[in-house]
Amino acid sequence: MHKVYFLVGGNVNNTRLKYEQLSILFQKKIGKITASSQFYKSPPWGFNSPNPFINWAVCVETHLTPPRLMKETQHIERLLGRKKNKTVQYEDRSMDIDIIFYDNISWNTEDLHIPHPKMHLRNFVLTPLFEICPFFVHPVMKKDITVLKKECQDNSVVTAVALLE
Repeated sequence: MHKVYFLVGGNVNNTRLKYEQLSILFQKKIGKITASSQFYKSPPWGFNSPNPFINWAVCVETHLTPPRLMKETQHIERLLGRKKNKTVQYEDRSMDIDIIFYDNISWNTEDLHIPHPKMHLRNFVLTPLFEICPFFVHPVMKKDITVLKKECQDNSVVTAVALLE
């Protein structure tokens, strides 16, 4: 079994039902969720939008390889309304699923980079991860989440929220 940390979220149609569906899809297609953070609200990163993001960190035990895991997460994104615009890097989205860590490995191909290459620059990633794995050590940077969070220069406000129906 492999331990994988994900950051999931979106800034369109953020309802409790969508995240319940996401949780069910994770359990059916990826593996057992062993830890999860609260939900966190943050402003968009890398583009302007009036819609805040809701982010959620989860840890999942899986048998899937990194490439297969990426295929499954992209399928789940589409099931939950994600439509990718190939001409724009950052945009409003219903669901985005990022693989942050996969065990303690470093995996770099054209399509997949693990650990996530920008995770240490983003407060909206570090805050929920800090809740579920503060002492997990980044396999490349050799610093735990607590240190990465302290060193992060992203000053965007990330707040815990309750999802409405």
